[in-house]
Amino acid sequence: MSAAEADPVAEGQPVPGRSRGAFGVLGAAVREVFVVVAMALVLSFVVKTWLLQAFFIPSGSMEDTLLVGDRVIVSKLTPGPVDLDRGDVVVFRDPGGWLDVAPPVERAGLSGALHDALTFVGLLPAESEDHLIKRVIGLPGDHVVCCTEDRRLMVNDVELAEPYLKPGDLPSALNFDITVPDGHLWVMGDHRSDSEDSRFHDPSADGTDGSVPVDSVTGRAVAVVWPLDRAGWLSDFPKTFAAVPDGGGSS
Repeated sequence: MSAAEADPVAEGQPVPGRSRGAFGVLGAAVREVFVVVAMALVLSFVVKTWLLQAFFIPSGSMEDTLLVGDRVIVSKLTPGPVDLDRGDVVVFRDPGGWLDVAPPVERAGLSGALHDALTFVGLLPAESEDHLIKRVIGLPGDHVVCCTEDRRLMVNDVELAEPYLKPGDLPSALNFDITVPDGHLWVMGDHRSDSEDSRFHDPSADGTDGSVPVDSVTGRAVAVVWPLDRAGWLSDFPKTFAAVPDGGGSS
């Protein structure tokens, strides 16, 4: 056999392009896993920043629509490409003085760092220490009144039947007559007797102080994703507000 026809395998020589052994295979697998995880984290961060974010429900102010411990997905396309509507459930930053200042939850060591990292990239829900969740009742320019003789809310002279209210709750035990300023929203919890919403932060009594700036809205809560037995889409109850005319304001 000539040198050109020599069999390197038979002579115990390495063959170019063949496996470099177990360590080579393991190294390649580790690199592939690292790339996949890195891409997943980047994608999750992009989604959280511009599209969707998970939030944890810490209180009963939206019962029975949302319960304590529920996890919801919030669309950041609203407000933005998608307009806000009456009836939307929205997450927003504290406009100032709505929330008691609570000490941050301390998580030490590796588990704390991991929790913070996963929350940062959007793989764990935010605990909403400085955010609230309520339902939009009035858009900019809307005239919102409570209550009629039937103890119902009225928006732009249209009386509302509110099927999302917690059973047994009145639309409001507090009377008010306000006009929502431009660029703001009038928001209320579905559990009206346990929700310190726009009604309780309006010392001016005309909607100026209690209304939430649209710029403070993080997004619209679109679905409950946990626990699984409560998973489902959140409605904005369009029939409730279908007859309400435009209030004439601007967002």
